[in-house]
Amino acid sequence: MDINKLKNKFQDTFQTKVQPRAFFAPGRINLIGEHTDYNGGHVFPAAISFGTYAIATPRTDNKIRFYSDNFPEKGILESSLDDLAYKNEDDWTNFPKGMILYLKEEGYDIPTGFDVLFYGNIPNGAGLSSSASIELVTGVLLENLYQLDIDRIRLVQIGQKVENQYIGVNSGIMDQFAVGMGKQDHAMLLDCDTLNYEYAPIKLENHDIIIINTNKRRELADSKYNERRSQCEAALADLQTQLDIGSLGELTPEQFEANRSLIKDRTNQQRAKHAVYENARTIEALQKLQSGDLERFGELVNQSHISLRDDYEVTGIELDTIAQTAWQQKGVIGARMTGAGFGGCAIAIVEKSEVQDVKTAIQQAYEDEIGYAPTFYVAAIGDGAKEISN
Repeated sequence: MDINKLKNKFQDTFQTKVQPRAFFAPGRINLIGEHTDYNGGHVFPAAISFGTYAIATPRTDNKIRFYSDNFPEKGILESSLDDLAYKNEDDWTNFPKGMILYLKEEGYDIPTGFDVLFYGNIPNGAGLSSSASIELVTGVLLENLYQLDIDRIRLVQIGQKVENQYIGVNSGIMDQFAVGMGKQDHAMLLDCDTLNYEYAPIKLENHDIIIINTNKRRELADSKYNERRSQCEAALADLQTQLDIGSLGELTPEQFEANRSLIKDRTNQQRAKHAVYENARTIEALQKLQSGDLERFGELVNQSHISLRDDYEVTGIELDTIAQTAWQQKGVIGARMTGAGFGGCAIAIVEKSEVQDVKTAIQQAYEDEIGYAPTFYVAAIGDGAKEISN
């Protein structure tokens, strides 16, 4: 990304000669550990090289002027430090407004407004966490423009609070955590309940991570997400009649098998099975990466998709076509859906020399089965939200 080009665009848009500062927050992929976060389990995300850029300068008054290079037709949208309430007509600017409001509510001094240009290169609707990226880039912008001393994990939690309370989306903390805490060439094993985490090096000298966007709108994702949550809660309640546990993530697969008959509904049994086994796979995935065993890591990634398809039933024909085609290709060590499911993206870990052939095979199979093409992105694993110095 040409930062100087964005800075020039900022100066043209806001008609200023002032040299602005530049900030970046990544999107994220989750390598393994899907639908485990709200079940008291672990996730294994990584920040990626796609994300949201923010170019900004402080003002001398209370006015905040927002411009998105992704939505130039909307022009400059104005707000004020004196009125940061959520408004439908404020559109995408509600994400940064929420961050400003909650930081002010926590006592951080934001004495003036600012002008800001946003530009994001995360594919729209792909489930790579563009909203968390906007929240965290706003957070680091405010932190640096106004010399705020904010603990990074607290900033992550404020980003989640914006999502949950200001925007009204009932999501876990994984997205903001990965975006805020990312580390180049590392994934992170995160316990979503305790926020304990550890980094694992992703040494992919000979492999690329390909992100494959189904280009399917994810209309089902929200309603089915809530349904899966309540099915897991019902399964947990059945288990708690005999077991002293607070979440499904506390069970090993062996403990689950010994007690699964306590779960009265067969569908709920399957949902709980996925949560328990996926958590175990995620913990093992960290160990395999730390010991350099990419082959076993790839097997765990494949098993994750199979469980999401058969036990959790959140994949759908688009994601299954991509994963199942990828498994048959030379040079693919693992492939699975990533995100909530029902569309969005899959990932595949592929030998660099085979990437082009794998993309061709997946595109052909997908067009034959689905009728339109997927989109491919090759992602590097990068740092979390930060200021970009020239």
